[in-house]
Amino acid sequence: MVDSLMNILQRTMFLGADLGIPGAAPPATGEGIAPISGDVVQQVANGAAEAGGFFGLGGGIAPMVLIYGAIFLGMYLIFFRPQRRREKQMKEMQAAINTGDNIITSGGLFGKIADVGEDCFIVEFGLNRGVKIPVLKADVVAVREPKMTPPPKETSTTD
Repeated sequence: MVDSLMNILQRTMFLGADLGIPGAAPPATGEGIAPISGDVVQQVANGAAEAGGFFGLGGGIAPMVLIYGAIFLGMYLIFFRPQRRREKQMKEMQAAINTGDNIITSGGLFGKIADVGEDCFIVEFGLNRGVKIPVLKADVVAVREPKMTPPPKETSTTD
């Protein structure tokens, strides 16, 4: 316990010497650690406060505000801005849909627009006499026709 306390006091004195506080450095010759007075500790504390604190920005709340501001700016640029851009593109696509366009709903159903309402589309599902169902504009995710070609048949070879 005494050794760790002495180690801390010695490091404090070296810190004071680095900051240019006179009388804070340990003696260059001799054994052990020079006795520390309360004035030396106070000088070291004052020197650390004058040194500029965190990153030389002057202690207090300013460095913390800068760091949190940088974190929030980074989060905005990485997460929120691209999401808003995608939402804007989606709304523009939904506004450009007209009667007769083939669409995909958020549930994965293909349909054809039969009528356009204020906040919904009337979508015709099915190939022959399809069923017409109102679908919210927000539930339309893409304008695309389904590929109706059958998958290729697998040929098995027997030896």
